[in-house]
Amino acid sequence: MRTDPPFQRKVLQRASPWPFIGMAGLAAVLFLYAFSGLLAPWWFVIFLLLVWLVHFVLAVRWFTPHPKRLLALPVSAALVWFGLLNAGSAIFGFTA
Repeated sequence: MRTDPPFQRKVLQRASPWPFIGMAGLAAVLFLYAFSGLLAPWWFVIFLLLVWLVHFVLAVRWFTPHPKRLLALPVSAALVWFGLLNAGSAIFGFTA
């Protein structure tokens, strides 16, 4: 049984482009994380991929309620990647 009036149109909202741009940025940053095996050992690459997965889960949770926050996630993921590789290189002595 329908509860809405017969001639009432449903208003469609336009989808915001910001979460899609943020997800595309995260996909681009994934390549940095995945090819870190050229700079770091395999166990550190697995750790980096888990860090990226945390960013991705946060992006999925923010997709609809906070679309503009997603723009900061690729930037954050790139900075975390850069910082962790530099810290790992200083602490564990990674070499290319």
